[in-house]
Amino acid sequence: MFRIALGLVVGTLSAAPVFAQTAPAQTPPAQGAQPAPTARTFGNDAGMVLNFIKPDKTADFEAVVAKLKEALAKSEKPERKEQAKSWQVFKSPDPAAGGNVLYVFLINPSVKGADYTVSNILAEAFPTEVQTLYKQYAESYASGQNFVNLQLISDLGK
Repeated sequence: MFRIALGLVVGTLSAAPVFAQTAPAQTPPAQGAQPAPTARTFGNDAGMVLNFIKPDKTADFEAVVAKLKEALAKSEKPERKEQAKSWQVFKSPDPAAGGNVLYVFLINPSVKGADYTVSNILAEAFPTEVQTLYKQYAESYASGQNFVNLQLISDLGK
């Protein structure tokens, strides 16, 4: 059922993005500088981010996701602990547009007001590694990301 729903969402978003944002900037911040203080938040019940990754860069993307998991786990911030509890990462077994690979961040429930910007979370946990991680992350993208705020209208299991 999830695969069908995800397929419908992906198909719909491919045709007409609900709220599209570009992938991370291709140039990392200057040495010693922090990534741009852009906050990516979800103000509704849940959120989803569609990430379109180059097929030859999936290992790089997944390595950064592993560092993201580590960053959330080691954070002393309560909102980061809450984010980790409800943030899942899926990889589609089906090719995305242009032969790229689709990774989906599913955040359910979202932590309202919390910053989900991957580069900002990495900078908090790994200030000396963030430049390398950000470059690896940014260069894995084939195209932009789609950020989708989701509002629950019915919980069919309850």
